Amino acid sequence: MRSIFYEQITLGRQKTIACITCQTLVNYRRRVAAQQFDLPGMLLEQLEKTLNENPRTLFLIDGVGAIVSAFLLGVVLVRWERVFGIPAPTLYLLASLPVLFAVYDFYCYQTQKEKPGVFLRTIALANLLYCLLSMGFAFYHFPTITIWGGAYILSEILIVVLLAMLELRLAKRH
Repeated sequence: MRSIFYEQITLGRQKTIACITCQTLVNYRRRVAAQQFDLPGMLLEQLEKTLNENPRTLFLIDGVGAIVSAFLLGVVLVRWERVFGIPAPTLYLLASLPVLFAVYDFYCYQTQKEKPGVFLRTIALANLLYCLLSMGFAFYHFPTITIWGGAYILSEILIVVLLAMLELRLAKRH
């Protein structure tokens, strides 16, 4: 049998008593807890809404990310080649592509005021091909790559794939 939970609610100067079953209260608390723990989902929705209003901003995000990636691959990982286990020529090749992507992104940001959908689709596909190339090099260098090198490649692939998915979603709308 359900017990009854009484709560006193003050509305202006009138006081009323609400009758709520315990099951209803538990369901309410579960919904509130689920909403609080869905913070990443809410942040992604807000980001997508903002980018939908101004999709050119995604070119800036992608371009800055490409520069960071090129710096990490071409400078940091090369300097710590023994720690990551990826040979320097491979790192230089992987670093050169994000530089080209950054040039493309900043060019598109400056010139594409209307209808950026085709250009977003192009950079999204380029990003996905870059991820495939990165995976191919990771498998090719599997005997020498360390856990740190694998973790870097996997995390970069994850971030770039998520960005490419967002670019493709926005490209459909614009």
